[in-house]
Amino acid sequence: MRGIRLSELTWTEVDSLDADRLIAILPVGATEAHGPHLPLATDGVIAEAMAEAAAARLEAGFWTPLMLPAIDYSAAPFAAGFAGTISVGPETVTRLIVDIGSSLPRCRCLAVANAHLDPAHLGSLHAAATALEESGLAVAFPDLTRKPWGSRLTDEFKSGACHAGRFEGSIVMAARPELVREEIQASLEPNPSSLSTAIREGKDSFVTAGGPEAYFGYPAEATSEEGRATIEVLGRILEEAIAERLAGQS
Repeated sequence: MRGIRLSELTWTEVDSLDADRLIAILPVGATEAHGPHLPLATDGVIAEAMAEAAAARLEAGFWTPLMLPAIDYSAAPFAAGFAGTISVGPETVTRLIVDIGSSLPRCRCLAVANAHLDPAHLGSLHAAATALEESGLAVAFPDLTRKPWGSRLTDEFKSGACHAGRFEGSIVMAARPELVREEIQASLEPNPSSLSTAIREGKDSFVTAGGPEAYFGYPAEATSEEGRATIEVLGRILEEAIAERLAGQS
């Protein structure tokens, strides 16, 4: 476990932290369907892994990473038709993150580690980041659907056919292997339908996008080795986004 966990500190310990060195990291995921083989918490697992990998890199340098409790509810309309998915309004997510940011102990930057790529959710994160920046809080939010960040991830991710496929399955296998239904995963046929293409075409659900079982890509090809490598890339992405935002303060 990397970083200092805010929830495990006392208020006096928080009060004694050096604000000039402090980077708050907020993992953001969702509770939504990820095929018949991955847990509803998949996006949160990936966000936590990304946050911890970034925290390890920050700890090796000047910074003190402060790990905030994760947000595991968000807008998830694409998966709303599947059992277990909990979707909340984008404006609720925006307001929650703005309130969290406004309540933080003094720090240099709020970094958002996000792995949930529903367009409604991403819009809520960008709106929150804009509002917090306007209030004076520096925010680092590398949107993995945008350049240059997404171009550094796997071929499956870049194809857009990556929900509960090889990309996400590999990360969960590396971070929380006990949550993967590996026999089911190994039996799943490839689904090369691209979510990003479907979104551009105006599709609004996994089913209409070509994912009747709430997965896209190549889940049977997932490996923990790929997952570990991808987590390191995600950590570097978040660290670099923080560095870019802090450089903009000078």
